[in-house]
Amino acid sequence: MRTLALAFAIGAALTAQKYDGPRPPKPDVPYLLHASNLIPTDVDEAKEDKRKDGTAYVTTGVAAKARTPLAEPILLFESKTIPPERLALYRMEVKTGNREVYFYDSAKKRGSSAKSLRLSATKVAPGLYRLEPTDPLPNGEYAISPADSNTVFSFTIY
Repeated sequence: MRTLALAFAIGAALTAQKYDGPRPPKPDVPYLLHASNLIPTDVDEAKEDKRKDGTAYVTTGVAAKARTPLAEPILLFESKTIPPERLALYRMEVKTGNREVYFYDSAKKRGSSAKSLRLSATKVAPGLYRLEPTDPLPNGEYAISPADSNTVFSFTIY
C-alpha cells in the first residue's frame, strides 16, 4: 500500500511540473506574459555615451512599444545562447527624447549610479524560464540586458 501511495505521489509531482503554457516564438528574447498572450520586448542596441563622470547607455525613443500595466510583470524567456543568470533588469530615465541608464565612474557618486533591480529566473521547462522582478516596479521604462552586452530588451510599465 505504501509503495502504491509513493508511486502515486511521484507521478503527481512529475505531471505537475509539465509546462503547457505559451512558448516564445524566438529564443533569447524576453516576452511579457499577459494571460496566454506573449508580447515581445523591444530589442535594441544601447549606444555607449562616455561623459565626464561616467557612462550612459542610451536607447532611442521616449518609450518602449512593449507595454504592461502590471507592477510585477512576468516574462518568459527561452534560453539558447544567453543564460538567464546573465540577465539584469534596469530602470531607465527618459532624457532629451531618449531612454538611458547612467553609471558613474567615481566612487564619490556611486550611490546615485544605476543599480540592477532584483530579477528571479525560474525554470518551467527545459530551456524555458519565467523571469520576474522580486519587488513591485513603479510606472516607467525598464530594460533587461545580458551582462557584458549592449543589447537591451525594453518594456514600459504604465
